Amino acid sequence: MSPRHRRTRIRLIPLAAAALIGTTVTVVGASDPDPASAAVPATIPLTFTNNSARGEQVYVYNLGTELSTGRQGWADANGTFHPWPAGGSTPVPAPDAAITGPANGRSMTVRLPKFSGRIYFSYGQKLVFKLATGGLVQPAVQNPSDPNRNILFNWSEYTLNDSGLWINSTQVDMVSAPYAVGVKRPDGTVANTGRLKPGGYRGFYDALRGQPGGWANLIQTRADGTVLRALAPGHGVEAGALPSGVMNDYINRVWAKYATSTLTVTPFANQPSVKYHGRVSGNVMNFTNSAGAVVTSFQKPDSDSVFGCYKHLDAPNDQVRGPISRTLCAGYNRSTLLTNPNQPDTSSAGFYKDAVTNHYSRKIHAQMADGKAYGFAFDDVGAHESLVHDGDPRQAYITLDPFD
Repeated sequence: MSPRHRRTRIRLIPLAAAALIGTTVTVVGASDPDPASAAVPATIPLTFTNNSARGEQVYVYNLGTELSTGRQGWADANGTFHPWPAGGSTPVPAPDAAITGPANGRSMTVRLPKFSGRIYFSYGQKLVFKLATGGLVQPAVQNPSDPNRNILFNWSEYTLNDSGLWINSTQVDMVSAPYAVGVKRPDGTVANTGRLKPGGYRGFYDALRGQPGGWANLIQTRADGTVLRALAPGHGVEAGALPSGVMNDYINRVWAKYATSTLTVTPFANQPSVKYHGRVSGNVMNFTNSAGAVVTSFQKPDSDSVFGCYKHLDAPNDQVRGPISRTLCAGYNRSTLLTNPNQPDTSSAGFYKDAVTNHYSRKIHAQMADGKAYGFAFDDVGAHESLVHDGDPRQAYITLDPFD
């Protein structure tokens, strides 16, 4: 996704399943197409490499929204779009969109069309997708009855449009099978992100297991002992794996501090004169502009609002509430609101220092080779997200990495 905190209005292209499964989906988006970049072809090659050192068959899916029509569907290995058929009030099986992936040590090349969507991959078993009246129902493994609960899988999110390619490695919903993404630029160089440090996969899970307070309960395993994933903390709260009040102490301290002092939010890096000033009054934090007029107000959030960056921290795609909310969300998750009254705090040196913080995000960032991850929905505040972009992409890459 392009940086959501910029003044430029971002066109976010959501997947239909976001509403259906009630999950926070961080979707890749882009600003309005630049005519100078309109030479981006209808499809570009994606090289998909399996360096996982695993023996299971891999299945790959390219699901999303066709940008030229707004239709939802899937793309085959040639990049040809196939719209989903109608769903039912009781979800019905979707057509089999699986592409047989490469064996360990091998690569394959498919074509990416101008889509906004997800590239799923699974090990050993095809994923189960269904169609409801509102569109595609995607995996929601925080639900123990989800048919994909015991399948090892993950996904990347991307948008390819006339302004180029955005492709990420996301941990917004879960940390699971490791992979990295990349884009080849016109000069032949490749920008990569999403790769774990050597030993980072096991290091993350070991660190999460060792974190007191219920964080180890985010880890889901299969009956055969296979570690499948760690749920993001918002899903952990939803599933009852993490205490619903896990962030309350920090939230209470923030509320107390700004009842007697001012929180200043400067949401646009390219417009430093645009500032909003927050003060707590009772159960509400009011933000005023430079003229002293109240421009938006926030109810005191709960842990779920913080982790999901929604509910009491809803972030509409506007120019006031959304940018303030995204900044607050980043400050709560990174626990910088008490140490810095001027937000956003974009220096990672001060992130996650409080004992009450988003330890899931803290621990995945600590294991990334470049320090970047999508540990929560607005981890792009300050450009700490695992995302690569080029306006004239020549090729995309996804590499399945070892589970070490």
